[in-house]
Amino acid sequence: FMSPVFLGIPLMALALTLPWVLFPTPTSRWLNNRLLTLQNWFIGRFAHELFTPVNLPGHKWAVLLTSLMLFLISLNMLGLLPYTFTPTTQLSLNMGLAFPLWLATVIIGMRNQPTEALGHLLPEGTPTLLIPVLIVIETISLFIRPLALGVRLTANLTAGHLLIQLIATAATVLLPLMPTVAILTATLLFLLTLLEVAVAMIQAYVFVLLLSLYLQENV
Repeated sequence: FMSPVFLGIPLMALALTLPWVLFPTPTSRWLNNRLLTLQNWFIGRFAHELFTPVNLPGHKWAVLLTSLMLFLISLNMLGLLPYTFTPTTQLSLNMGLAFPLWLATVIIGMRNQPTEALGHLLPEGTPTLLIPVLIVIETISLFIRPLALGVRLTANLTAGHLLIQLIATAATVLLPLMPTVAILTATLLFLLTLLEVAVAMIQAYVFVLLLSLYLQENV
């Protein structure tokens, strides 16, 4: 899980920029091919589902959050291939994505509706004695949000990759000793890989969905 270096050059930037090459680019023709049509349908459907509950001013974030979703999905999926590096297993990258976007939603809330934004720190009908304690607890929970976003994505992908590595090593070691057990282990590895593909897509969706919920609170 160390950031790869080749000839003294960190390959983190290369791992972040190369996935964009895989996406088909729109053409000036009237009719698109099947792949481009499917991609456009997926992006439109995702943006519609994500921003239906969000107020109209929040729709300005549609391009940003949809691009982030595609970016995270492509990084997570490509990281499951052999001899590849997954940048999203690095907490620094995930926090670099989570913290500025979370801070932007908070700043928007404070600027546009400061009363409602500060009102989230104190639920209605709170007893007088509990007011200072609840304000502290709600403030801490507000500041934990970006940390939870980054750690959730990092932990899920790191745990999945470690499990795949361990089970693949076990299957390789057991093959000359106990072929039957090795075949069963390889079957488990195949099922786990399918699960990790699902986790890679779900975690990217959850990351962007939670950001949209934070945006919904502050718009």
